[in-house]
Amino acid sequence: MTKKLLALNRGEIAIRIFRAANELGLRTVAIYSQEDRLSLHRFKADEAYLTGAGLGPVQAYLDIPGIIALAREKQVDLIHPGYGFLSENPALARACAAAGITFVGPDARILEDLGDKTAARRLAQQAGVPVLPGTGHPVETLEEARQIAPQIGFPLILKAAFGGGGRGMRVVLKPAELEARFAEATAEAKAAFGNGAVFLERYIRRARHVEVQLLGDRHGHLLHLHERDCSV
Repeated sequence: MTKKLLALNRGEIAIRIFRAANELGLRTVAIYSQEDRLSLHRFKADEAYLTGAGLGPVQAYLDIPGIIALAREKQVDLIHPGYGFLSENPALARACAAAGITFVGPDARILEDLGDKTAARRLAQQAGVPVLPGTGHPVETLEEARQIAPQIGFPLILKAAFGGGGRGMRVVLKPAELEARFAEATAEAKAAFGNGAVFLERYIRRARHVEVQLLGDRHGHLLHLHERDCSV
């Protein structure tokens, strides 16, 4: 029987997942919010279902219990989160495992270590990788941010602790900007990832964002994809 793969994402991210799934002979399943009912990704899949009715255009894709229930009802075998939304949320990986659905991504333990960017910073430091001055734990309140900021120095950058893709990031050039930038960053992180915690880090002007990418699977295969310049 052909296996079903659900893309827990929208737009071009979901479409790219469907393309790869089609090349592997998998049947594809799209989910869409009410606001995305005319989005192209809905029509690129073999099956498509409304999710998160009444939750809003972003929260619809963060509803783990609802999405897992739909996946079980439609006999989905695999869930691919793409990037953003729940892709770095260990709760989704655990929910998939509990439902007998394969999560296309790292297991929950790894996501707990690396999905929290402050935990990832600590792992990097333990491995001897140099990191910028910053907080070693998620910061949830403005008062704590105000206490820590002078120790890091300005300019600094606020980053979402539990997500990526540039969401929940704000540069703070001077102390007077901290309150407004903190409110913006935490609100955006909360809307995008379901958790508004951020961390503070020294900001480097005109920096290059270079990633070293590795891809491994549960069978022990490991590929080094070399460096990638992700600078905007």
